[in-house]
Amino acid sequence: MIEIGIVEDNVKIRNLIQRYLDMQESMSCKVALDSVEEMLDHLDKNDAPGVLLMDIQLPGMSGIEGIGIIKKKYPNIEIIMLTIYHDSHKIFDSLVAGASGYLLKHTSLPEIKESIETLMDGGAPMSPQIARKVIQHFNKPAPQKNPESNLTSREQDIVNGLVDGLSYKLIADRFDISIDTVRAHIRNIYKKLHVNSKAEVIAKSLRGEI
Repeated sequence: MIEIGIVEDNVKIRNLIQRYLDMQESMSCKVALDSVEEMLDHLDKNDAPGVLLMDIQLPGMSGIEGIGIIKKKYPNIEIIMLTIYHDSHKIFDSLVAGASGYLLKHTSLPEIKESIETLMDGGAPMSPQIARKVIQHFNKPAPQKNPESNLTSREQDIVNGLVDGLSYKLIADRFDISIDTVRAHIRNIYKKLHVNSKAEVIAKSLRGEI
């Protein structure tokens, strides 16, 4: 059962998403709150959900500020941004802060459900418009790579797969290798880059540090 929490100050949107996700056999969405501050208070007193859907523009602390605080205190929580904002700065600031996915609010309820499943399968879900901006970022002249990253060509392939939002299974299919081999490469990548999550790998890649 995937436990989900929502941080969204629009009551209609919040209630709609909560009801839909809570109806799914494989999901439970019992907590849906207005602000990061309320969610932090809830997390201090209750078990943490596996996934948070979080808006950016919120009363009090912004969602981007909240990512860093939540990830520091609860590193196992995966955070998907669900927002109207699609400008590059907010996208990359969110990913650098530790978000594992980025969806726009016009995303349909079934697509939100599918995105959560993709996330739990090791992917990094993004709305097509967001994925296009990430691709455009990579089409720019690349900054100088960090020579100390020492990734092999296959490990770089795996990083590119993560940035593309692929699950471990889809990465394995893309490069015709086993999921266990993908996981082994991921462990080596984490060690070489001194990180602990795929979100940090994606952030380093977006900053041109790999």
